Amino acid sequence: EVIDNCQHVLFGCCTNLIGFYRRIGVADKIHWTSDMTMIEPGGRRSRLGPFEFGPLRLPAPLHGAPSFLSARAFSMADKVALGRAFQAMMRPGAEGDSQESLGEWLRRHRQTEGALNRFWRLVIASALNADIEEIAVPYAAKVIRELFMNSAEAGSMGMSSVPLSDLYAGAEKFLVERGSAVVYNANVESLAWDEAAKQWSIATRAGILSSDFVVLALPFEATAKLLPNLPPVKGAQELEKKIEQHEHWPICSVHLWFDREITDLEHAVLLDREIHWMYNKGRLQPWRKLKGSYLELVVSASRAFAALSREQAIEQSVRELAEFFPEVASARLEKAALIKEVRATFGVPPGIDAARPSAESPWPNMFLAGDWIATGWPSTMESGAGSGHLAAEAVCRA
Repeated sequence: EVIDNCQHVLFGCCTNLIGFYRRIGVADKIHWTSDMTMIEPGGRRSRLGPFEFGPLRLPAPLHGAPSFLSARAFSMADKVALGRAFQAMMRPGAEGDSQESLGEWLRRHRQTEGALNRFWRLVIASALNADIEEIAVPYAAKVIRELFMNSAEAGSMGMSSVPLSDLYAGAEKFLVERGSAVVYNANVESLAWDEAAKQWSIATRAGILSSDFVVLALPFEATAKLLPNLPPVKGAQELEKKIEQHEHWPICSVHLWFDREITDLEHAVLLDREIHWMYNKGRLQPWRKLKGSYLELVVSASRAFAALSREQAIEQSVRELAEFFPEVASARLEKAALIKEVRATFGVPPGIDAARPSAESPWPNMFLAGDWIATGWPSTMESGAGSGHLAAEAVCRA
């Protein structure tokens, strides 16, 4: 049985990624929804989403106001505080290029404990996979604008209806049909530049490759390992120092199979507990034809949870899940899996922009791609897809 390392989510504002899915022929494999259900321990629910009444739609940024104002998960003081912060983040350049963290900014804008714990530490910290004290304000502002303020379509959430291995299988077909080749298990060991021929010689486990141009589409830690095996050039040490400033944040996912239906919700935000998000994979991926339930629980930006043993993490997750869905108490847990991605994303603390290089590298005819380069986005699939466009544009300019 194929299970993903973690539930990957995109939004309507992820235009580069959506375009990529269209090109490789899998856009119809994305399940879209505009609603988000927040659940408190004990089961009380609040719905967030755009206002719709027949053909009547509210314009952005008011489209989500009615559901937000009626959400019981937030007190009136919470709503006033969140509204104040949203208004501040909507002003162009309001966050400036200050070195203060999101946590400092939120305290300065008088956020309540409810707003901090149930929105900023959960929704925003999950989106950026970091603690609010480790997030640069401009990235939080970007998430607010893109997901909640621009339009109902921009904030709609998409989830793959097939395993990620199937979702991305179309990429190889797309490449091969256009004269490319994909070589597996051919780790790059070193690269050498021939100035006379204006070509790169790339030593791999599968043999030597020659190329006029090279795009290093690697995670930052893999790029760092490759740097000593590249020709010495001016600017290489500066790139190395930039990479050294990047840090990973973990994401954990707990996969649970029960003998019966636990909930009819496709997904939910779980409040005030260690587990953050619930994805009902049985409903999101109906081809599995399950007799019971398959739920995935995601814990973002939690190094403490990542340090738990498999037994501890699963036991805690099932115990907390029962606080939101009483059916768990009478259900039989048939199997479970814990997946820890300790290098899930890179952090976006204040000052990180200075450590994000452009697509241009210090070497001739070599370019960089990957979500960690300077795309304007945090560590997301959209940033990865956008970096590919930046690298391609750099190749074309060269």
